[in-house]
Amino acid sequence: MKANETLDAKGLACPMPIVKTKKAITGLEAGNVLEILATDQGSKADIQAWAENAGHQYLGTVEEGEVLKHYLRKGKDDEDQEEKKHDQTISNEELQNKLSEDVTVLDVREPAEYAFGHIPGAINIPLGELDERLSELNQDQEVYVVCRTGSRSDLASQKLAKQGHNAYNVIPGMKEWSGETKQEQ
Repeated sequence: MKANETLDAKGLACPMPIVKTKKAITGLEAGNVLEILATDQGSKADIQAWAENAGHQYLGTVEEGEVLKHYLRKGKDDEDQEEKKHDQTISNEELQNKLSEDVTVLDVREPAEYAFGHIPGAINIPLGELDERLSELNQDQEVYVVCRTGSRSDLASQKLAKQGHNAYNVIPGMKEWSGETKQEQ
């Protein structure tokens, strides 16, 4: 696929591929294509969800060995568009206080990130699998959505809310989580 500009985001972890993509796409004209080179497997779902949320067109991803080549077509000029954010949020501390109740904590990070430290009892459904696995969540219960920094969980919270779930984005997320964590063996 022919791109108007290429962004090298190899070796970067969430949220940096999105941060760099936002900056790079700002300099493009509407309709131009941006190629993003990344090695973070989570970037596939992240970039697709972000593009949809920000008014850009996700064209697809090509995998070449360890490198993911994402393609986005810029939507209308960004000056007119504000990225949507989920309006229901909860802080790490507020979630820690709720963990003694019967709550659903949804961790939307990739399995490797989850394995190295997650909130005990959290359900792991990576953002890219959320649409197919929605049935695993109880629609009658509040869902507290967490990721590393609050970016992926924001996108997931928006998806869940559109499906009728009462979802809260946990910010700032696992990067600053001071509560108990569990590791997978």
